[in-house]
Amino acid sequence: MVGTGYVGLVSGACLADFGNKVICVDIDAERIGRIREGIMPIYEPGLKELVRRNFEAGRLEFTTDLQAAVRASQVIFSAVGTPMGDDGAADLSAVRQVAKDVADNMDEYKIFVQKSTVPVGTSEAVGRIISENLTREIPFDLVSNPEFLREGSAIEDFMRPNRVVIGVESDRAREIMREIYRPLCLLETPIVFTSIRTAELVKYASNAFLAVKISFINEISDLCEKIGADVGEVARAMGLDKRIGPKFLHAGVGYGGSCLPKDVSAILHTATGVGARLGLIQAASDVNEYRIDALMEKLKAEIPELGGKTIAILGLSFKPNTDDLRHAPSLKFIDRLSDEGATVHAYDPISMDNARKEYGEGIVYFDDSYGAMDGADALVIMTEWNEFRQLDLERIRESLKAPIVVDCRNIYKPAVMKAMGFRYHSFGRPDNANG
Repeated sequence: MVGTGYVGLVSGACLADFGNKVICVDIDAERIGRIREGIMPIYEPGLKELVRRNFEAGRLEFTTDLQAAVRASQVIFSAVGTPMGDDGAADLSAVRQVAKDVADNMDEYKIFVQKSTVPVGTSEAVGRIISENLTREIPFDLVSNPEFLREGSAIEDFMRPNRVVIGVESDRAREIMREIYRPLCLLETPIVFTSIRTAELVKYASNAFLAVKISFINEISDLCEKIGADVGEVARAMGLDKRIGPKFLHAGVGYGGSCLPKDVSAILHTATGVGARLGLIQAASDVNEYRIDALMEKLKAEIPELGGKTIAILGLSFKPNTDDLRHAPSLKFIDRLSDEGATVHAYDPISMDNARKEYGEGIVYFDDSYGAMDGADALVIMTEWNEFRQLDLERIRESLKAPIVVDCRNIYKPAVMKAMGFRYHSFGRPDNANG
C-alpha cells in the first residue's frame, strides 16, 4: 500500500484485518515512525486500535523502503493524494511518480491497483509509465479499485461496504482481487467487476450524485424559507420514498471535505476536456458555493456591520468524527468574517490543531464551547458534533452579548429557541417549528 494518508492507512489496516499481509509504504520517515509508535496521522474512530492489533499480529508493516515492499508483494495499491489543482483538475503528479518508482523496482509479475480517486483514463496512462520505465519485459496487470470511505465511519465502510468496485481486464488479476476481498464475498457483499474506465467513472459519478442531492435539498431549503414550509419535514417525507432515500437530504451550508468538492471539480474538468456538458453537476457545484452567502445573510440580518464584532463558531471540521478541514464550510465563513473585520472565537472537539496550522493566530481558540461564546456578539454552529446537541441554552444566552444564534445544522428547535428569547436562525424551517 503506497501512501499512508487517509485512504492508504485505513485500507491497509482493513485489508490486514481480512488476513492479508500488508506493507504500508510512505516517503515520510517521521510519519512512518509515529505510526509504528501508535500515533495516527489522522483522526478516525477505531483506526488506532485496528492498526495496533494488526501490527502486533505481524500482518501489517510500515516502511519507507519501496523497493523491498514492491519485491515482497504481488499486488501494489497506489493510495497517494490527488488534490485539486488550480485549474480544477486532479493533480496526478504523485500517481505518476508512484508508477515510475514501482516500475523501477519490479522483478516479476505484479498487479498495480489504483486506489486513489483518479480521472478516467489514468490507469491507462499509469500502464504506459510502467512499461516505459521497466528495464526488461515483465508482465503486469492494471486494476482500478476506487474507495468509497466516509470520514468518521471509514472502517465500517471498508469492512461492511455497500459494494466493492473492481475494474479489471485480465482473468488472472480478477481472481487475485477476488481472493483479497474474499471475507466480503463470504458476507455476500456485491463485488462489481467492470472495465477499468468504468470503475474510474463510478467513483466520480457517485460523489457527483451525492453533491447534487445535497445542493438540491439546500435549494428546497431556501424555497421553504420563502413560503413557510419546513425542510426537515419535506426531507423526511421525501426520504421515505425508496427511490430517493433519506441520506444526504440535510439542509445547511453545503458539502466540504476531501472528496465531494475535489471530485465534482474533477468530473467537470474531464467533461470539459471531452466536450460533454454536465449542466446538473455544474449547477450543484454553483449552489454549494453560494451557501456561505446564505449564512452571511442570516448573520447580517442581526448584525449588519460585522466590523469590530466577535463571532463564536462551534465546529470547524466539515463533518463530525473527523479532524479534516479540507474545503470545510467553516473556512470559507472564517475568511468572510475576517474580510468584514470581525474577530473569530472558535472551538472544535478534534480539529483545533489543524485549525492552528490553517490560521495561526488569525483566530482565537478555546478549549470548550462556553469559553468560545463568552462575550461574543453571536454564536454560529457549523458542525453537528454530538456535544453541541445538548448545550445549556440558558448558559448560552447568559454568555452571549446578544442572544443571536445561527444554527447551520438545524440542531435545535426554532419554537424552543424563540420561547427562550433567542434571535435564532436555521435553514429552511419556520420560527414555530418543533422539529
